[in-house]
Amino acid sequence: MLKHIEVSILLDIYGKLLTEKQANILDMYYNKDLSLSEISEVVKTTRQAVVDAIKKGENKLFEYEEKLLIMKKSQDNEQTIQVILNQLSKIVDTTTDKKIDKILKNVQKELKCIV
Repeated sequence: MLKHIEVSILLDIYGKLLTEKQANILDMYYNKDLSLSEISEVVKTTRQAVVDAIKKGENKLFEYEEKLLIMKKSQDNEQTIQVILNQLSKIVDTTTDKKIDKILKNVQKELKCIV
C-alpha cells in the first residue's frame, strides 16, 4: 500500500490519539495536500518544525497500528467478506429454491454494505 494512503487511513483510525497539533498537521499534509510551507504558515511555525511533527505523528500512527492492528484486521475482514460473497454468488447461481435464493440475496446485500 502506498505510504500516503496508509498514513491517511491510519490517521482516520488513530488520529484522536495524537496531539491536536500533530493530527492537524498530518491532516493538512496527507488529506488536504498542503505543502510544508503552507502548513508552516497556517500553524505559524517553521518548515522544520512541521517536518518534525509529521515524522513524530507518522511514527506514532505506525506504533499504534503495530500494537493494535485495527487497519490490518479491517483489511483481513474485507477480504474474508469478499470470499464469502463470491461463494454466495456461486450458490445463488445454482439454487432453484426461491426461498433460499431470496435469503442468499439478502445476505449478499447485507455483506456488500459492510465492505
